[in-house]
Amino acid sequence: MFPQLSLPDLARISRRAVFGSIALGVVGLVCCVALGASLVGLGLCLGIALGVANFRMVQGSVAKAGRRPGPQRRPLALNTLSRLAIISAVALGLLFVSFDLGFGVLAGLAVFQFLLLFAVIRSIIKSGALSGGAGHGSLLGGIGGMFSVDDLGDVTPHGAGDHHELNGHDEGRESA
Repeated sequence: MFPQLSLPDLARISRRAVFGSIALGVVGLVCCVALGASLVGLGLCLGIALGVANFRMVQGSVAKAGRRPGPQRRPLALNTLSRLAIISAVALGLLFVSFDLGFGVLAGLAVFQFLLLFAVIRSIIKSGALSGGAGHGSLLGGIGGMFSVDDLGDVTPHGAGDHHELNGHDEGRESA
């Protein structure tokens, strides 16, 4: 999916996301306990743990699928779908049992996903993948070319030299 990322980059992304989320979980737990919302802090840590566990299982599933001969994506998709269903059921179940704990779990899951996304984006930016032009290894795959005005030279209105005039009047100026 991201050919510009190497395996060491992926390991660095993984470490950065996991350790960053653990650090934020500890800080969040301390802040929540100090504010008297210890269940929210506990849920935050549980949500981060669920996010990390899911991420590790995804890595294992992808590695296992990569070792299989032929394109067999069905087991990977079913494993991912079942993990997401279990995590969603746990998070929503805790939300109904104890709103504070469930809210913390949802917040922890979100924190981990945002940190993972931030780590991926940071690595892509540092690798210079965003600096390529359209079709030259750019991250957006050439979407920048859609906004280019370089190829508009052949599309000119009638009377290309006086395209600012409409019926003898300049656009934006009143005639005397």
